[in-house]
Amino acid sequence: MSLREKLQNGKFAVTAEIGPAKGVDIHEFNENADLLKGRVDAVNCTDQQSAVMRLGSLAACYLLKQKGIEPVFQMTCRDRNRIALQSDLLSAYVMGVENVLCLTGDYVTLGDHLDAKPVFDLDSVSLLHAAQQLEQGKDLAGKELKGTPKFFLGACVTPGADPVEPQLIKMERKVKAGAQFFQTQAIYEPKKFEAFMKEAKKFGVPVLVGIVVLRSAAMARFMNKNVAGIHVPDEMISEMDQAENKLQKGIEIAARLINEMRGMCQGAHIMAIGLESKVPAILDAAKL
Repeated sequence: MSLREKLQNGKFAVTAEIGPAKGVDIHEFNENADLLKGRVDAVNCTDQQSAVMRLGSLAACYLLKQKGIEPVFQMTCRDRNRIALQSDLLSAYVMGVENVLCLTGDYVTLGDHLDAKPVFDLDSVSLLHAAQQLEQGKDLAGKELKGTPKFFLGACVTPGADPVEPQLIKMERKVKAGAQFFQTQAIYEPKKFEAFMKEAKKFGVPVLVGIVVLRSAAMARFMNKNVAGIHVPDEMISEMDQAENKLQKGIEIAARLINEMRGMCQGAHIMAIGLESKVPAILDAAKL
């Protein structure tokens, strides 16, 4: 059953994320993909995450397709203008990639090419609109296509933002632009997520709660200080501080969060960020 079918049929879906290699050695990428095969419903390939140059998301999606794994093509607007973005959407479709997560993208100052010129010709909302227009047989210049693609379009939302109202407003704009599912930024506070979902359910679009695996208390403190919309509670930081095996505790917390929030949403999206090989252990701990 595809990710689209699973979510449209109201079944709990699980997705995970793999960062393509910084280079052409795809050995580790393939190993991580093999570990996820049959354990998750789809795998996101990140698109130059944190503005760090890597192997392309579309190439990585193609590698997953060859292994029989359903990919989610992450697209950011930072590096390509509307011509290239539309072209890559068409390219994805002819390669058999239908799931597309539309993102604005991190600014270049976060990455490893500080002299790069950011593009941002489109943003996440207008990228969704562009994909939807391609599905209707025309490009953004109004020119007709020979053959039309059919995507399952996704977007991102940050339920932990304070205030959260602008996120709900943008979520509604994304739904109107064509978003058919959402993956959220990392959540560590189930009560805050529950309050968000009470508001978001009116949009009638499936939401997969974002789970980022904690490696240490220092990582939690760093996110609290530097990542907007993420807040790790003090008691969870203490739990990490006191744990003898930090990684095992991070896996336990991730599984616990999934189980606490699975009744509130339609799925979970696990972002292991370099710990992709530990995703099966999280799924086992969560009994998924």
